Formats: sequence, structure tokens, C-alpha cells
Amino acid sequence: MSKWTHVPQIILDNKSVQIYVANAPVTRERKVNLNLQNEMPQPYLARALVAADPEHPKGTPGHEHNNMSVLQQHAAFFDRNKDGIIYPWETYQGFRAIGCGVILSAMAGVVLNLVLSYSTLPGYMPSLLLPIYIKNIHRCKHGSDSETYDTEGRFEPSKFDAIFSKYATTHHNALTSEELSNMLRANRNLTDFNGWILSWTEWKLLYWLGKDEKGLLHRDTIRGVYDGSLFVRLENERDARRKKRT
Repeated sequence: MSKWTHVPQIILDNKSVQIYVANAPVTRERKVNLNLQNEMPQPYLARALVAADPEHPKGTPGHEHNNMSVLQQHAAFFDRNKDGIIYPWETYQGFRAIGCGVILSAMAGVVLNLVLSYSTLPGYMPSLLLPIYIKNIHRCKHGSDSETYDTEGRFEPSKFDAIFSKYATTHHNALTSEELSNMLRANRNLTDFNGWILSWTEWKLLYWLGKDEKGLLHRDTIRGVYDGSLFVRLENERDARRKKRT
């Protein structure tokens, strides 16, 4: 028990708050960032417009929020004609734009719109066109995730930071494939099979698209997927490669 003698504490208003306890070893294994409240203002306050962290307190430089929530910004990339509605063919076009193959993009266009469409509809009658209404995208938030989006689609800086303080044990600002898998297992809610599948699919696709040559998924790459700026960057990089070939 001696290894538990010196327990890190946070002092708040002259009161100490322990961040782990001996009878719950997992609280020691998955650490929280003791300095986050000193690294950025109000890190536990959810941001409606920007994906903020200590390096980007005002969000992604140059990224337009268009008065959308961070979750809406994430989805809006796939609204190719900017009418507020995402149809399956637009989902396909968006996936192709970020470098996915024809088959994967086609599957995404069908499966994602099939799964998400009904929850976002303004009424109760389903539509055979499977539209996703960006206005109501917050209704599609699922369980077994990092909880970086809150239930209204805002961005939670403290939850985002916890991805790295808890699971990035090799590099403090990046995840390896194994660390990503550890996070996915840890985030699973009991019997939430749909959430397990959705989270696994989302994160593994992100890892495939965003990892570097060393197999690391960096913090800023992950942050960029939350506000959709990563999608814009991937599309621009793909367009630049096309121009070089022509």
C-alpha cells in the first residue's frame, strides 16, 4: 500500500480533491491532467462554436464556424451543396473528397444515412431519400464514446484532453494503434452494442486517414475531426496532389 501514500491532489478553494484512490486502481492507470485549469481558461466549460484546447483556445485558425455547433461543423463538410441537409450521395461525395475509395464511400453513403437520418428528421414520417438534417444532428450522439461532444453538440475541452492524459502513454500528444484500442475498450458502456460498433468504426477510420508515417494519430489531427477542419485539410491535400499530376 506504500505506493499509494503520495496521492496527487488538486487544491480548489482551500479544499483538496484526490484524483485517484487505492481501492480503484483504474483511477491511477487512467490519469487526468492536473494542470489543465492552468493551461486554458475554464476547461470544464463546453464550447458551442470552437474545438478549443490549450494550443488553440479560439479553435482552429482560419476555420469558419458559421454559427454552427462544433458537432454541426463536423457534419457540415458532407453537406456538399450547403442546404443544411445531407443526402446519401453527398455523404459519398464527402468520403471520396477525403480520400476514401469508391466501395467504402458508397457503403458510408448508405449505412450512415440509413442509421442517422430518422433521428434528425423534423417530423415523424421517414423519408426514402434518407436525409440527415444538420440542424438536428445532436440527436445522433451515441454512447460508448469519449464524450467530447456533449448532448447538444458542444465541445468539451476537458473530455478531449482526457483522451491523451488517460491513454497516450507513449507520446503525450498522440495515440498509437494499441492505445486507441485501449481507449475504445475503456469507453464501452455496458450492453451498448450500437455505440461500440459506431465508435470502433469512427475511430479506426480516423486512424487510417490521419495516422502519420510512424503510425501515430496526433492530437491536432483528432481535434480537427471534431470541428470538421480535418476533412477540409484532407480534401485540399487531395486536390493539390491531383494538380501536381496534371
